[in-house]
Parts: sequence; structure tokens; C-alpha cells
Amino acid sequence: MNAHGYVERFVNLLDPEANTLFNCSVDDAVEAVGSGDPERVRALDGQFALVHRNGHIVRMARSIGRPMRYFLAKQIDGPCLVVAERMDEILDWLKQEGLDDQFHPSYTRMVPAHYITEIALLGCPDPNPGYTRFFDPQRNRLGTDLDRIGYEYVSTLQREIAAWIDQIPVQEPIGVLFSGGIDSGAVFCTAYDCLLKRGESPARLKAFTLSLDSEGRDAEQAHRFLDDLGLGLFLEVVDVPADQVDFREAIALIEDYKPLDVQSATMAMTLCREIRNRYPAWKYLLDGDGGDENMKDYPIEENPELTIRSVLNNLMLYHEGWGVEAIKHSLTYSGGQSRGHVRSWAPVRRFGFSGLSPFALPNVIEVSEGIPFIELTDWDHGKLYALKGEITRRGVEQITGLTMPVYEKRRFQHGATVDGSFDELFPSEEQSYRDVLRSVFD
Repeated sequence: MNAHGYVERFVNLLDPEANTLFNCSVDDAVEAVGSGDPERVRALDGQFALVHRNGHIVRMARSIGRPMRYFLAKQIDGPCLVVAERMDEILDWLKQEGLDDQFHPSYTRMVPAHYITEIALLGCPDPNPGYTRFFDPQRNRLGTDLDRIGYEYVSTLQREIAAWIDQIPVQEPIGVLFSGGIDSGAVFCTAYDCLLKRGESPARLKAFTLSLDSEGRDAEQAHRFLDDLGLGLFLEVVDVPADQVDFREAIALIEDYKPLDVQSATMAMTLCREIRNRYPAWKYLLDGDGGDENMKDYPIEENPELTIRSVLNNLMLYHEGWGVEAIKHSLTYSGGQSRGHVRSWAPVRRFGFSGLSPFALPNVIEVSEGIPFIELTDWDHGKLYALKGEITRRGVEQITGLTMPVYEKRRFQHGATVDGSFDELFPSEEQSYRDVLRSVFD
């Protein structure tokens, strides 16, 4: 009982086994979050969602790679805080307790990545959470030498992949969700090289590429990419009939309505399901999600809310959105990739895989935020879009000796299809996606 006479209740539904920590145990990481010390939390290396309770104070922290939600229910005796990965997990628990009449999806809250979120369970009125940033990378710290930038970026990427492989039994195969694009290509090349440097067989590695009705453009690109490197034997094209693809199922999975994220999640879900069908025992997957955010490689012209100045002047804008203090920040969803990464996490998790998105780890993001984008591009859109491929290609070549091909940017959901079939699979208006999400919780 706290000083206000309420009996607070705390329910933690998170699976501790879903964290991927490279330099400490989950218990030690939880204690770091409980300390409230941002330096201790920043020191955590890996992909995590952690919560600690001390009396009526609850502290939560997560990296981009794993989502975490909470919901505050009212009881006669006092507040009840429920923490989980998903909205539907919260709802299921509330139903068991007879509290589901209080639930609405918009009442759940997403813990924003890169902040310690603190809640005091004090009863009515509900206190606002406090936010303490634990990840605050120094911007523009690197010089303009693209070779040096590429080396630091890709060497950091490889160290994180190596730390992940350290935790995997040597007999276990490793899959890469692969399009032949810059990011999945860099992940494949660095993972391949990492296995060679460890004296382990690269034969445990496989690149999985999705193609719908044998028409996906990424399949041809993936073949060219790996054939150019003499590594074509590692490719497995996963062909799926287009009539097995349903964006409504993806909306229920990611519990969100943003069209681009729904489309990406739909394809990731389709690919993961078929990998699971083909390989019932497969567990470990890598992907390249986060590379676009790191290199600020999205078409600014497609978003009327953005300018090149807003993108280059704001710390981690694509990772976090406008920030927790901004009016446009969504309490229900967070912002940027902090919100959108569920497009990758949820499909992998749904089909029983253990995944890693190394580009979304803080150590890799920290390097990318140190790039002097303004100095390198002089506010030129074309130079900005070209920078990602140039930096990544140089880094991969220095680290691995492989000269990877660089192709024009194409989103994952577009690469699995051709234009006509894509338009048949997905509605063009956001309202259609919103309507489906509303029906999920009706």
C-alpha cells in the first residue's frame, strides 16, 4: 500500500526469453533499468524490452527491435498496470480479470524506444509518465571520408552479428530475409564473412527471398546479387501464390494501420510462414530492417510533412518520429521506427523464430548518427539517396573483401510482386486499413 492508501498491482506479461542481450543477463539488465540511470541502460548491448518495479515506481525501457506496451486499469483498491508485448495480450488478461470493459486499443501505450519510461502507481488521477533519454548519440562526429565512415558502420554491424552468433548453437542454421537490396545484402555479406572468420561453415547460412506467383522482382535481383559474388548456392527463392496473401491478417498481427508498415508486414508474414512450412525446426533469422532509417534513405518527396532540412536537422527523426514531447507524438504507437519496427518483429515472432535486426541496434545507429549528412550532401536530395549505397558498399568491401552490387532502392513489399498484382493486394487509401484495425477489436 502506498502513501495514498491505494493497493497498486503490477502484472508483467513480457517473455524474458525474447530479449537478446550480448553483455549481461536479463536480470542484470532489469536492475539497470530499475536504477533509472540512463548510462547503465545505454550500456546494454542488444535488442530488449525490460520492466522493473520498486514499490509504486515502475520503470520500462526498450530498444527499437522489440515492442512493449502498457495499460493502466482501475480497481476499487487501486491502479493495476499491465505490461505486455501486444494489445491483444493485455486484452486477454483483462478478460480473465473481468476488467475488459475498460479496454480500448487506443488506451494502451507504447513505451518509446530509447527512453526510460517511469510511472508512479498512485491511483486517481493517473499521473503522466516521465521520460529520461538513455540513448543520445553524438551527431556529425565523423569526418567526410566515406571509407572511414563505411568501415566504422559495417564493422559495428558485424560485431553485433558476431555477438548474436555467439549465442547460437554451432549446428543451428541461420537465415537472412533477403531481397538483394543494400541492407539485406550487407547483412548477408557480413554474416557470411563472420562465419568464415570464426572458422565455421558458411553452409549453415541461407538467403530467403519472397516471390509471389513466380513474378517477384526481388527474386531476379537476389540471383544477380549473389551470383555476382559467386555465392548463388546460398539463395532459396520462396515462391508463394498471391491468393495466400492477406493484408487484413497482417493488420491484426501488427495491431496498426499505417499502410507502408502493413504492406511490409504482410510480405514478412507470408515469407516467414512459408519458411516455417518448409523448415519446421528452423529458428534463427536476420533481416536488414533499420538500414533505411540509419541512412535517412526514404523519398522525402512522398511525405508532405517532411523537408530535407527537417530530416537532416533532427536527431533520429526516422527512428523516433518527432519525439516524446511533440504534439504529433502518438502515445498509443510511439513514432518513427520505434512504432514501425513491429512490421519485422511480429511476423518473425508469430512463426516461432528468434530474429535480429542488427541495423536497429543502438551501437549501429550511433555510428549512423555520427555521419555529417549535411556536409556530405549540401541539402541535395539526390546526394542523400546515393550516400547509403556508397557508404555501405565501401564498408562491406573493407570488412569482408566482397564487392557487393548496389541496386536502385525498392521497398520489400514492392519487390515481392509486380506493379499490377501489388495494386490488387493492397488498398490505396489509409482509411481502409483503419477500418480493418477497428474491426479487429470490435
